[in-house]
Amino acid sequence: MKFVDEASIKVHAGKGGNGCLSFRREKYIPKGGPDGGDGGDGGSVILVGTEGLNTLIDFRYTRNFRAENGQQGSSAECTGRGGEDLILQVPVGTTVIDEETGDVLGDITELDQRLKVAQGGYHGLGNTRYKSSTNRAPRQTSPGKEGEVRELKLELKVLADVGLLGLPNAGKSTFIRSVSAARPKVADYPFTTLVPNLGVVGMSGDKSFVVADIPGLIEGASEGAGLGVRFLKHLTRTRLLLHLVDMMPYDGSTAGENAEVIEQELAKFSPTMAQGERWLVLNKVDLLPEDEIEARCKEVVEHLNWQGPVFRMSGLASQGTRDLCAAIMDHIDELRQQELVDPELAEQAEARRAEMQAEARNRIEELAEARKQARKKAKQETIEDDDDDDDDDYDVEVVYAE
Repeated sequence: MKFVDEASIKVHAGKGGNGCLSFRREKYIPKGGPDGGDGGDGGSVILVGTEGLNTLIDFRYTRNFRAENGQQGSSAECTGRGGEDLILQVPVGTTVIDEETGDVLGDITELDQRLKVAQGGYHGLGNTRYKSSTNRAPRQTSPGKEGEVRELKLELKVLADVGLLGLPNAGKSTFIRSVSAARPKVADYPFTTLVPNLGVVGMSGDKSFVVADIPGLIEGASEGAGLGVRFLKHLTRTRLLLHLVDMMPYDGSTAGENAEVIEQELAKFSPTMAQGERWLVLNKVDLLPEDEIEARCKEVVEHLNWQGPVFRMSGLASQGTRDLCAAIMDHIDELRQQELVDPELAEQAEARRAEMQAEARNRIEELAEARKQARKKAKQETIEDDDDDDDDDYDVEVVYAE
């Protein structure tokens, strides 16, 4: 199934049913009084986090969704039936944004979590509601209210504890295959990974954490090169980023320069994410001569002026992966414990994630607008070139030979 992580839809909540104008008419009761019932409430539109969904592709082909209208009231003070709510199933990890205002309506981060995105219209009142001591036969009713109509943007971000960063062919997919049951495609050419992949790393007992693998970044990705930075938004929910560096680049470049490229692209995409916690993971050390491993690794650390944790491993040979996963599990457990003890830390982490998501959204929209303007400019230049060619035809002098 094709992976789609963005979709725009329009939702229409149901209209409330109108109130009924009616009077009781029975034998021997000549003036029975008003008995018009109220209408029913319109149905609302509700999003529900559903297990087994990992794409928004269903919303690419169907963009308009309408909830049921409420029915009109009837005589004998019968209330109209309310319209049924429209339930839309979305993947867990979906962010809902109002396209008109830009406000985030909510995040669906748990299974079966419900988010009402459009409120159904309120029911109209029948004439029974307007009777009084001075008005025994009211002919007044009220119509049902219109339901809310909203244009929404759905953004899917994978839910993971750890995110993997690196150039293409840095060994991200190989690492996730080595430590989890996930089986992303692995090959010896760039951009083997085209969509995010998730892997669950099981540790001793019932402990585990989730790793997210995204397509590799290249120099100029923040300006739209390669697959761009659209998949970086999937790392905004993670607690920790692993920066994987290929110690034996296939193109003859140096590991330190390649690592610096990722740092620069990350800073351009989201300064908040760039300042977050990252660990440096030097991969493919098994390909280096044993007497050069220490010097080559030290060179990368000094080139980046790296102050954080540094790990050496080989994903293909599963060398050093166990120690790395154990350190990650201990770190995540410590973070969770700190957030339980101090709720302010959890609030700060949530605020930081919201800031990263806002920066990511703004950057992706800027790139989309830049591409749109570039296409528009190219189309205009093509039209002008065609006009110039037509003008040249009129300047040609035709000479007929006798």
